[in-house]
Amino acid sequence: MPENYGIALLITFLAGLATAIGAGIAFVVKKDNMKALSIGLGFSAGVMIFLSFMDILPKADEMLSVMFPHKHQWVVYVSFIIGLLIAILIDFFLPDHVDEEEMLHPDMPAKHNSMIKHAGLLTAIAICVHNFPEGMATFMTSTQDLTLGISVGLAIAIHNIPEGIAVALPVYQATGKRRYAMLYAALSGISEPIGAIIGMFLLNLFMPQIMVGASMAAVAGIMIYISFDTLLPLAKEYGSWHLSMIGIVSGMLFIWTSLLLLP
Repeated sequence: MPENYGIALLITFLAGLATAIGAGIAFVVKKDNMKALSIGLGFSAGVMIFLSFMDILPKADEMLSVMFPHKHQWVVYVSFIIGLLIAILIDFFLPDHVDEEEMLHPDMPAKHNSMIKHAGLLTAIAICVHNFPEGMATFMTSTQDLTLGISVGLAIAIHNIPEGIAVALPVYQATGKRRYAMLYAALSGISEPIGAIIGMFLLNLFMPQIMVGASMAAVAGIMIYISFDTLLPLAKEYGSWHLSMIGIVSGMLFIWTSLLLLP
């Protein structure tokens, strides 16, 4: 087993644990004070978009050029589309959000408590499914380039914070018990290390090392979809488009600088 497998698993575990941080924020921060979260979501999207197009896809192309010297760009292209389709299908059959009014206006009449709790539990299940490929993506990226893996893990951790809020807020409003809200939020992120473990077995047992390139291209497709379908709309929702843009540009410049300083 390569030495960085353990570190890759740790990065993925910490990224998944960020849902619990989101649960904590749901208890203490009001909607009116969540502009920083808008910038953070834009920052995460900026990091993931930049990494996908400027680092992950070029690395995938380089790896695939060994096996497919004349067709490697097409393999990257098709793999990227497969990643997009995977994310789209998951989102179509199991949306990763509840009704926005339930998230943004938690002070609903008590008669809606059962419905809100049900929505929170469904959200936890949905996010658990969505986080599975993210965990696999973080792990596979980390095994190939640890610096890049840390960057991806950081971006996904920021992304997981509002997911923790989405789970914890309705459960807390319905039950009044923080421990339940924290538990469900934490469990919603546990599928990320599970995805990492399955990714590890795939690498060791089934996938030739060179095919990691195709997997990385698919990972880029998943990350692009997450950025445009989830992160950017939520960033605008929690603040404004201008705040989102500040986050996007900051994220791109931050990750660009880190890649230059830590080759």
